Amino acid sequence: MSLASGIRLLHHLARLYGIQTAYYDVNHQRKQASVDSLVAVLRSLGAHMASLRDAPSAWRQRRQALWQQLLEPVVIAWEGTPPLIQLRLPAGLAQATLSGHLKLETGEEESWQWPGADLPVVEHVEIEGVHYLAKQLHLPARLPWGYHRLTLSLGGKRAQTLIISAPLKAYIPTGKDNQPVWGVFLPLYALHTDNSWGGGNFSDLEALAGWLASMGGEVVATLPLLATFLNGTSEPSPYLPASRLLWNEFFLDIDRIPELKKCASAQALFESSSFQKEIKALRHLPLVDYRRQMALKRRVLEELCRCLFAEPSPRLDDLGHFTGTNPVVEDYAWFRAAGEKQGISWQSWPQPLRDGVLKDTDYSEESRRYHLYVQWLAHQQMEDVSKRIRDKGLKLYLDLPLGAHPDGYDVWREREAFAPGTSAGAPPDAVFTRGQNWGFPPLHPERIREQGYRYVTLCLRHHLKYAGILRIDHVMGLHRLFFIPNGMEASEGVYVRYRAEELYALLALEARRHGAIIVGEDLGTVPPYVRPAMVRHGLHRMYVVHYELASDQRRLPPVPSRAVASLNTHDMPPFTALWQGRDIEQRGRLGLLDSVGARAETDKLLSMKEALLIFLRKHGWLHGAEDDTHAVLTACLSFLAASRAQIVLASLEDLWLETQPQNVPTTGKEYPNWQRRARYTFEQFCQLPQVVDTLLVVNELRKRR
Repeated sequence: MSLASGIRLLHHLARLYGIQTAYYDVNHQRKQASVDSLVAVLRSLGAHMASLRDAPSAWRQRRQALWQQLLEPVVIAWEGTPPLIQLRLPAGLAQATLSGHLKLETGEEESWQWPGADLPVVEHVEIEGVHYLAKQLHLPARLPWGYHRLTLSLGGKRAQTLIISAPLKAYIPTGKDNQPVWGVFLPLYALHTDNSWGGGNFSDLEALAGWLASMGGEVVATLPLLATFLNGTSEPSPYLPASRLLWNEFFLDIDRIPELKKCASAQALFESSSFQKEIKALRHLPLVDYRRQMALKRRVLEELCRCLFAEPSPRLDDLGHFTGTNPVVEDYAWFRAAGEKQGISWQSWPQPLRDGVLKDTDYSEESRRYHLYVQWLAHQQMEDVSKRIRDKGLKLYLDLPLGAHPDGYDVWREREAFAPGTSAGAPPDAVFTRGQNWGFPPLHPERIREQGYRYVTLCLRHHLKYAGILRIDHVMGLHRLFFIPNGMEASEGVYVRYRAEELYALLALEARRHGAIIVGEDLGTVPPYVRPAMVRHGLHRMYVVHYELASDQRRLPPVPSRAVASLNTHDMPPFTALWQGRDIEQRGRLGLLDSVGARAETDKLLSMKEALLIFLRKHGWLHGAEDDTHAVLTACLSFLAASRAQIVLASLEDLWLETQPQNVPTTGKEYPNWQRRARYTFEQFCQLPQVVDTLLVVNELRKRR
């Protein structure tokens, strides 16, 4: 086999696995995937590949496996229309009678039979001397929305497929619910009140919502609130959760826990001078010390847990009922308890533990009870706070991260759903010129289908139970995701396709059932087919002034109506840092820009500023001097508030002209990402004229709209 023919066959094999062998980068240049990258990603998807020499055998095996599959694992029925189902079968069974059995989500059942000769042939192939046919059949009846199971039997062969009967569009507010709204954004860890322990908690989120409601706002937005590792050595990123199925006990409000009133040992600990001194010290730190704060909270929580388990009580019965109806919580508690005893990543555990077989001696029962208890408390406080926010007429805007920590619970328990040996990321673009490696394994596109999207659905439901608005991080991941083989640079990754329509069907169905708006994070390098698909399926897009100007420095395009509009995001510098060029200086200090790059970025910034000022003056939004940063900020927010966007979000930190970002992508120890507390306490910024006055302007323009 020549090198050229081997590469051609490798590309054919890659396409059978949904791998793109090339893509167009941010400069519209075609980027060809290397042989090494393709081999590594193919191996992660299950191909028997060690090198290019294995391409012929791997290609034959893949083709044969696909044609030996009687049914696709998943079929969509849009708006209940009977789906077109494709069968693959050996030619020898072409005339056999086909039996079908449908079980609806409600439990209702129906059966049919089809003479094989009546089914049209749409394709035929020969593989290893065996002839295969592809045939089609239609179900004879419309389907209600839901998840239904169709089982087909033919000549001794039996196969099952999941039918997702879904609305074409996700939830779209109508009538009074479709009015223009506005809200504020702040990471919960950064929010702190006079009573906080150095970082925000669920009660602080409720307090923010109450103040926002008094200002006329309707949306309170924050970063992911999911379970994370809090041992001080792990990355504190909310986008690397230990699980996307559980909440973070870091945000518990200790004062809100019923056991505190009855547990003398916990009260004595809490009221001790040393304990109160530590709380006071945490309140004066400029950064959130997750390890130190969680260690303090855990001391109290462990005492409360011991008190609860010491004797029978209605509360203990409630905990038992909660764990009985939420088996993932009990499984997670075992995982965390085993992890604490082993002291290392699950990937280095003994084989039985890695496989989920845990004995009583593999973990501490006290640790297991602790994790059960704190997850129960987090569930209760999240449920209570979200209900109070809804009762105030507000929507909680939550964020579903794209992935999970490689050492976390989800990847341990659901490892078949992930592609090993790779990390998800993004190629270089206009903002992140080196590309991004996000450090977590991507979902395996075919195995999640074979599982009926069980894990994906659980993640959605976990958030939609409380979210009035749910942001889907990196919405392009519904279509394709950038796989970076371990040990390679981000620029050496390749795109792998997912079954986008099936994922949109899941989103649409779950969003309708929960009455929640779905927002797709569509920033950066986005293929041209993504946004039309979002429109087709009723997703809101994001309109970010920073990105819009970076993409076209000559003008600011109109704001779409079905959009969440803002000046920036958590991955960007605050408005003041951008406007004054401080982020360019910072990136230079961090080694992210050389002198040539800094000059180019400065020239680009000047063009952006000139275009924005011309626009703001032309439309009458700028009422102050051009060198008055707050005047320009207010003008930009006024433009967004008066736009057609259904939702406008203002970052609270922008309002007091913050210059330090919450996150500098692609940095690690160089910058304290996800740790910076808000400059002011909640009680302080609620009284700041530059905060209050600006939000009153936004409110007036939104209501007028």
